[in-house]
Amino acid sequence: MSSVGLGTMSLPLHEGERTATRIVHAALDAGITLIDTADVYGDGAVEELLGRVLGARRDDVVLATKVGLPMGGDPTRAGASARWIERAVDDSLRRLRTDRIDLYQLHRPDPATPLEETVTALERLRAAGKIRWSGSSVFPAEMLVEAQWVAERTGAAPMTSEQAPYSILVRGIERAVLPAAESHGIGVIAWGPLNGGWLTGKYRRGAEPPAGSRAAQGNPFVRADDERKLAVTEQLRRVADDAGLTLTELSLGWVGEHPGITSVLIGPRTPEQLTELLTAADTALDAPALDAIDAIVAPGTSIDPRNEGWTPPGLSPEARRGGRGSEGVEGQ
Repeated sequence: MSSVGLGTMSLPLHEGERTATRIVHAALDAGITLIDTADVYGDGAVEELLGRVLGARRDDVVLATKVGLPMGGDPTRAGASARWIERAVDDSLRRLRTDRIDLYQLHRPDPATPLEETVTALERLRAAGKIRWSGSSVFPAEMLVEAQWVAERTGAAPMTSEQAPYSILVRGIERAVLPAAESHGIGVIAWGPLNGGWLTGKYRRGAEPPAGSRAAQGNPFVRADDERKLAVTEQLRRVADDAGLTLTELSLGWVGEHPGITSVLIGPRTPEQLTELLTAADTALDAPALDAIDAIVAPGTSIDPRNEGWTPPGLSPEARRGGRGSEGVEGQ
């Protein structure tokens, strides 16, 4: 697996396939061997696009997809139950025009389904040749360990990867996920290394968000008026300037510095962005730059915890207050 992977959530669907095809083939020509997608991207449209675009180059890549988020917003077509993933994998195989998925990942934890049911279902898919390896996404450390224990107890193949949000602004996995992954031999694929565009420097105090950006499109997790992120990125921009780097180079280089990261996903929307991101990902940082970053965002912390991708249900007011919820509780 290449140290940089192509994330496909942002591949242009509405402008036809020409640009997306250029991006995919340029990524492969540059040495990328990991292509990551999900059934829910475009409600299956991105998988279908990849199935058409890869063609004869299918065997050149580790093709990874995900299952678990609601397809078409339908809660009955979601989760990690055996019933759903055994149906969903066939749909993904058909859309991707392939006979096997190299890495089949659970898109989010599913507290409603016992891990034993999920792990043994994944083992059946592996034994049938439909998938080669299985993995998780946004699993807390305790679920990574539990999944390993379930696999050992049931004789199933263990999950081999965890896909987690990781950037200078989102460092939560450093506390337990990365150490647990290292202990159990689990590869870690980092997504969101630029935190939705924040770490490109595109959002600035007093300026309107660029047209077409996630903030301009109303994404609730990417607010251009986020004062804390504005302050932090201003400090990080000074660190980048002192190192003779762009903020993008500093940020992508920083993610790649961690020895526990197997591959970093980039999500270009144009071939030009792909070239820029690949160049930035090769950046090496010296100790003063790394120390300066740690002084701005402490190890193991996240500027906005919502960017960690999943909130354990035990943190909900209903779970903590016997079903009384948050009515009348200020700030909940």
